Amino acid sequence: MRYSGAACSVVLGFLGISPVTHAADIRYELAAEVSAQRIEQDIRKLVSFGTRHTLSSTDSDTRGIGAARRWLEAEFNRISEECGGCLEVITVSDVISGVPRIPQPTEVVSVLAIQRGRNDPARMVMMTGDIDSRVSDPLDGVSDSPGANDNASGLAGTVEAARVLSKHEFAGTIVYAGLSGEEQGLFGGGIVAEHALQQGWRIKAVLNNDMIGNISGMDGVTDNTTARVFSEGTRYVETEDEARIRRFSGGEVDSPSRNLARYIDRMADEFIPDLDVLMIYRLDRFGRGGHHRPFNEAGIPAVRIMETHEHYNRQHQDIRVEEGIAFGDVIEGVDFDYARKLTALNVVTLAGLASAPPFPATVTITGAVQPSTTLSWSQASGGAAENLAGYRIYWRLTSEPQWTYSRDVGMVNTYTLENIVIDNYFFGVASVSKDGYESAVVFPGATGSFGD
Repeated sequence: MRYSGAACSVVLGFLGISPVTHAADIRYELAAEVSAQRIEQDIRKLVSFGTRHTLSSTDSDTRGIGAARRWLEAEFNRISEECGGCLEVITVSDVISGVPRIPQPTEVVSVLAIQRGRNDPARMVMMTGDIDSRVSDPLDGVSDSPGANDNASGLAGTVEAARVLSKHEFAGTIVYAGLSGEEQGLFGGGIVAEHALQQGWRIKAVLNNDMIGNISGMDGVTDNTTARVFSEGTRYVETEDEARIRRFSGGEVDSPSRNLARYIDRMADEFIPDLDVLMIYRLDRFGRGGHHRPFNEAGIPAVRIMETHEHYNRQHQDIRVEEGIAFGDVIEGVDFDYARKLTALNVVTLAGLASAPPFPATVTITGAVQPSTTLSWSQASGGAAENLAGYRIYWRLTSEPQWTYSRDVGMVNTYTLENIVIDNYFFGVASVSKDGYESAVVFPGATGSFGD
């Protein structure tokens, strides 16, 4: 039997199960603060650099990727000034050479703005967009390559998120990142992921925004009410022993990245009117790649957020008209209000995750050959857990895409669900703050771990 709406709340309450709810909070206000006009201004500014190809000029103040990344750094610094120096603006770079799309030594520079959390500054969530663009020839660093949608839209969204969220404080740290070298081989993401590991950053989520402005696709559909979130099903860094355990316990669709995607889906349902998230059970589009992948390969939970209907004539194309068909990633192909919606989705997701207490760690589960299921986890303590109110257990039928049932269990580190058989459901645990913000759901074992 299925229930929905108010009837669901009544029935679940009678059963001692809490439905997924959110008290009124700042996320409604944050979503409303996102401006399509400001996003448009930033996209137009990025397009004005002519090309942002990784191999383009770094000396000019008006053209090329050097001018674009200096503008981004200046913009992050300007935002920081407005919030009293709340952002630490840094560049992270390395020299790449000898690869097919970067044959000569080239410095790949990404620009990051770090908004430190007040309780747990080493725990981070990150939003990314790509600085670079390209045309048909991946080695052409000279021709005009406006990259209006791919990916000025994602980068402009990242800047707008910094404008909105920097006005507020959060328990955890938020990082806003403009990544370079995506079109040449995902190099910026790889360099930043390596830097994060070296610095001991505890990144719980990377929201990679790559093309968030197009609503009319090659499939003939115009749609501004859906977005796609791509996520890996099992961790890339899973060991052979971990895979063997997963084979007998389940979790093929419960990596931390997949549960991050479920969290984003919930945020859209609650806070973004007229936007439905399609959770795509795939790392990325078929046979293709994006800048979230290097983070996954470093063991960092990451997803790709993007438009639903792609227009391939506007991707990686020289600007031209052939047989009456226009090619090129020009600004006329961007819907600024749609980019606002997807940016708002990022903003409420970042705010929720950064406001949550420390994620449950070392989650375990038992219950084989028993009528009940027991979950256990490490209870956070100290200053990082100052906002911790307790924990919430989630479960769902194994065939369900989204968490269906939940129960608040309080400030404990173990809980038994009586007469709920482990064989029939998947389970997870989320931490809940004193003001009602939740972490993502953490599936038991290495399969679902977001790290300590």
